[in-house]
Amino acid sequence: MSKVSGITDLIEAGIRAEGFRQKVIASNVANIQTPGYRRFDIKFGEVLEKALSNSGDIDSEELEPDVFQPLNTAVNASGNDVNLEVEVGQMVENSIRHKAYTRLLAKKYRQIELAIGG
Repeated sequence: MSKVSGITDLIEAGIRAEGFRQKVIASNVANIQTPGYRRFDIKFGEVLEKALSNSGDIDSEELEPDVFQPLNTAVNASGNDVNLEVEVGQMVENSIRHKAYTRLLAKKYRQIELAIGG
């Protein structure tokens, strides 16, 4: 894997992870009234950091976010721990990260285009 394609592959993996995170957040919100439902979240930053710290090539297709249940949030009377304010806050953070990844990818493609002479 070349250095340029490696960088773009990692950025694309980040975009995929944030898209997946958006689905997880939407699922949490959809289950806000479901008795006993416990919210889910994903870990991608840790997965990416671990992959980058290993020497050798990184297969960006294998950089999949880990889905987990935090189980450390307050539970209401029905056993549900989804808090709309928290989910909306995470959705905003996720949107910012997604936008940052897409801007980085666009910049990388512009650099490649300029290097080619376009």
